[in-house]
Amino acid sequence: MSTERRPAIMNAARAEEIAVSALGLIAADEERLERFLALTGLDPAGLRAAAAEPGFFAAILDHVVAEDALLLAVAQAAGESPETVLRAQMLLSPPAFDA
Repeated sequence: MSTERRPAIMNAARAEEIAVSALGLIAADEERLERFLALTGLDPAGLRAAAAEPGFFAAILDHVVAEDALLLAVAQAAGESPETVLRAQMLLSPPAFDA
């Protein structure tokens, strides 16, 4: 029997859990939160309402993967590898195809 950990299957629910963990990390750091709010155009009062909108979790992970230091911090906080966080982002925010 192998003691090697097999990567868990990435699905939307797991990707959203990672995004929630990322939001928690961002919200716990005033500087990161201010940057996230500035880039998204949200204000603190609108953050809760935005969380119910389709695409919000994708936006969080898009923000996370755009900055290596934040990606590494989120991966560590979520107990995941950076590659797993990237897979979650790709699942929630797949690349657009030009027709």
